[in-house]
Formats: sequence, structure tokens, C-alpha cells
Amino acid sequence: METDIPILEQDQSSPTPKHIFILSGQSNMAGRGGVSKHHHWDGIVPPDCQPHPSIIRLSAKLNWEEAHEPLHCDIDTRKVCGVGPGMSFANAVREQLGSECVGLVPCAVGGTAIKEWARGQHLYESMVKRTKESVKSKGEIKALLWYQGETDTSSHHDATAYKANMETLIHNVRQDLGLPSLPVIQVAIASGDARYIKTVREAQLGINLPNVICVDAKGLPLKEDHLHLTTEAQVKLGHMLADAFLTHFIAPSQSSSLA
Repeated sequence: METDIPILEQDQSSPTPKHIFILSGQSNMAGRGGVSKHHHWDGIVPPDCQPHPSIIRLSAKLNWEEAHEPLHCDIDTRKVCGVGPGMSFANAVREQLGSECVGLVPCAVGGTAIKEWARGQHLYESMVKRTKESVKSKGEIKALLWYQGETDTSSHHDATAYKANMETLIHNVRQDLGLPSLPVIQVAIASGDARYIKTVREAQLGINLPNVICVDAKGLPLKEDHLHLTTEAQVKLGHMLADAFLTHFIAPSQSSSLA
């Protein structure tokens, strides 16, 4: 395992990200849209998720490159990734922010519980490291998009501890990034173990911290596994996340002239 963070490399012909967004959580953020029960992605990219020269992503090797589906293919490597909410979010935000480049920092890993995202754990430390590396390009971190919690519905202990764990995560990320007011847009889960999904959802919807917004995925179509969002649902969720960001964190007058 490398001890030094490699120097961020960037193709001189590619744009520099102005607005940076962290994408984190578990499988529904990593994206399973279009992935069959046989673990094959159908390769279908909806119009709202098409690549654009002004949308780039930070690869697993810490290089900026043009973003395209599946965004998490080299991050969530234990499973097959498909369409997630990241690209439809980025396209929607880009249209409102003018010509400024949007940078995405994929960090989500499927099947992970929130305790695996505690400070000192590999997933958390990797997310913080990747995020710190992303701003070396002089961009600004605009928000953390968080979709996780399905795994925590499997036990009463995990479900009841979720609210405190999520609040701690938000505090730690803000502290470790030196961004005390970092906007956090979390998604209230739409699936999970029926015994404790209500407990986790109540925790997510009940978090009352400054600059923390919750978008509810309940009602969005699920795949036949009753766990992952369909491609169409992921596209819609991306728009919901974009609407939440633009409504709560961008003034109307800034939409086309944000510096």
C-alpha cells in the first residue's frame, strides 16, 4: 500500500473543475441502473446522463478525466456498476452554473454500513484523501451527496444508531476538510430490510443540522431485486439532488454567473 499520495495529474487539454461535488455512500450512489441479475450492465446511457466536456471526474488514480457512466467503475470494484444519479445531477447543475466546469469525486462502495465510514476507517479516509486531492486544482467543494443506509436496516442496533453515526460523519467530514458549513445533501433510502427501514428513514429525515438537506427516494421505481433503483429512477434522483442543491445553496442571481 502506498504511503504517499500521488501528485494529481491532469491532461493539459482538459478543463479545470470549478465546482466540485463528492459522491459517496453505497450501491445506489455508485449506480446499479441497467445492471442485470446476471451482473452485466446493459450499456444504455440516458440522454440526461450523457458525457459533456465540462463534466469531469477524479479517477481512482487521482487523475481528472471526462466523466461518463459508470462513474464508479474503478471505485466500487467489487460489483458491476451501472447508471447512478451523478451524471444527471452534474448535467442539471452545469446548465444552471453556466460554462464553469463541474468536477465529480466518486467515493461510494456498495454494501457498506455507516460504521465503515467512521473516521479512521479505510472508506472514510479514502474519501477525505480523494476530496483533498481534488481541490489541488483550485476548485471549490460545493457539496457532499450521500446515499447510504440500506445495509444499516438489517439490525436494530445499527438502525437505532444511524442518526448519531450520520451526524458524527457530517461533523468529521466538515472538520477534516476545513469546511464547517459544507452543504450535505443526503438521500432518504427507498429500500432495505422491512424490519428497520422505517427507523433508518426517520433518522435520515430527522437530522437537523445547518446546511444539511434530505431528498426522499421513497416512491422511485426499484429493480426486480427490490433494492436498487432503476436507470429511470436514478436519472430522476439526479435531478432531485440538483434541484435541492440549486434551491438551497445557490441564489437565483448566481445561477449563470457563479464565480
